[in-house]
Amino acid sequence: MYLAYFDESGDDGYPLTSSPIFVLTTVYMNNRSWKENYQKMYNFRKELKAQYNFPIKQEFHARDFIQDKNPYHGLYTSTTRSQMIKDYFDFINSLDIKIINVAINKDKVTVSSYNVLENAFKFAIQRIENDMKYSLLKKNFIIITDEGRVNKMTRISRSIQKINFIPSNFNSSSYRDEIKYLIEDPLPKNSQNSYFIQICDLISYISNLYVQRKYCAPVKTWPRRVLDVLSYGDEETLLTSIKGVLNLKASKTDPYGLVCYPK
Repeated sequence: MYLAYFDESGDDGYPLTSSPIFVLTTVYMNNRSWKENYQKMYNFRKELKAQYNFPIKQEFHARDFIQDKNPYHGLYTSTTRSQMIKDYFDFINSLDIKIINVAINKDKVTVSSYNVLENAFKFAIQRIENDMKYSLLKKNFIIITDEGRVNKMTRISRSIQKINFIPSNFNSSSYRDEIKYLIEDPLPKNSQNSYFIQICDLISYISNLYVQRKYCAPVKTWPRRVLDVLSYGDEETLLTSIKGVLNLKASKTDPYGLVCYPK
């Protein structure tokens, strides 16, 4: 059995939207690796407490932390925040996990009825499914996600287990390939109580910055508060540091396996 944790950055609205990019990240692992991963995560949080006085039970929310917003406002210098992000990514690469990032670039969406969350979630599930399908063990997987979107995700996951069309790589046609290895409805989990959802949140936010510079034309500029902590190019350095746990097969065209739609 695999456990797949999900979280996102950006909003999933369209055409009314407050962000040009929506990124959905999943961190998934064999259930036999969960306890060791959790213990490593707990020990790492103890190190953050000892070195930076970051509380062990404090939720790590990447956007607010990097941009020096509450509840972190004024507690850490820009240099400290930058170093903590780098430490976090170095640590993530030590875990026995896999990571998939799916981005929706709303600048390329041409249909007003385009469902951002539905498409991102479907693309992510399909790639976990492929990993299960082509592995020797052919394990089932279950989804654990922050509480906010669990009802929408339940509807989507039920739907693609009944009917699921996959675009062909060779022409404009598609073929049916229903999801078989996903079991149960998505289970809700408060992100404050899940280190793994918080990892999804961090990777999703950095991936969002990456997509803004890599796939948007013209490229997007980051908020000043972000540039106080990260320089252009740091997003690629951070993603490179976790290449060992990224599912690079998720996309054949992106160096970090990031899936970006529409094409």
